[in-house]
Amino acid sequence: MSLPDFLVIGVPKAGTTAMHAALSRHPELFLPAVKEPKFFLSEGPPPARGGPGDAQTYQEHVWRRADYEALFDPAPAGALRGEATPFYLYDLDAQNRIKRLLPKAKLIVLLRNPVDRAHSNWTHLWAAGLESERDFVRACALEQSRREAGWAHFWHYVSQGRYGAQLAHLLGLFSRDQVLLLRYRELREEPVATLDKVCDFLGVATGLLERAPSENVTPYVADTQVNTVLRHILRTGGQIGHHFPVRVRETARAPFLAALQRQKGGRRPLSPEERAAVLPYFVEDIALLEEVTGLSYADWLTTGIEPDIVDDGS
Repeated sequence: MSLPDFLVIGVPKAGTTAMHAALSRHPELFLPAVKEPKFFLSEGPPPARGGPGDAQTYQEHVWRRADYEALFDPAPAGALRGEATPFYLYDLDAQNRIKRLLPKAKLIVLLRNPVDRAHSNWTHLWAAGLESERDFVRACALEQSRREAGWAHFWHYVSQGRYGAQLAHLLGLFSRDQVLLLRYRELREEPVATLDKVCDFLGVATGLLERAPSENVTPYVADTQVNTVLRHILRTGGQIGHHFPVRVRETARAPFLAALQRQKGGRRPLSPEERAAVLPYFVEDIALLEEVTGLSYADWLTTGIEPDIVDDGS
């Protein structure tokens, strides 16, 4: 069977794309070109509907086991196989599926300050034209109604950042020595040492990875009348685009997305008031996270900022 030996399971907007790109360069590791196959997120076909653009994302799920195994068929003999889907930590059912199929897998988790993670997540969807709520704090407040309407994981700005509960469940399934817990800022500030830590955890040679490639940086998108129109067009396309072939959909979407992202410059960082409004969502869970891991995350309770892995002005 061509199944993975290790998984990068969390969290979104915390350097998993850079981690995937870096590990792909190691001669003793194999990661498929498809990042985020999302295989463990469903037992069968994913839902057909959700929030703006969700139906198109669901079409990208590699949900058939034969297709999933085929991703790893090109792996060289003796190479450890792995993949990165950062929603696996958040989805407790996905954790259960991983346990059933890959009970001996090694799991890599990258955690980021949950307020900064949520803001980067919101910004990503805003820049893609899919997020209609221009106020980040309000977008967080809308989460429950969006979840009830079936919007996909990537819209769960708050819930995805409650790592304590997610890790408590994970460590009830897997032994602690199967889980490598990293902080996003380690990958950002000390990429070589962090990648060596990952290689040591996986049991492959260290000293071969020199950097974490610059990946997945959200472009700057201003809140203007022109961009409001462009975002409306992109959201409408996101709702109907799944009826068309992928190439047709991407070709039609490209000029509108390029126009939306035409401006350069850093996005406005979170204000102290915005941070103070969102932080209470996470305070109890940060305490749980410290209890579960035995590590301190007290810095997340302050106004400290963890910018994206490449400084895009946040």
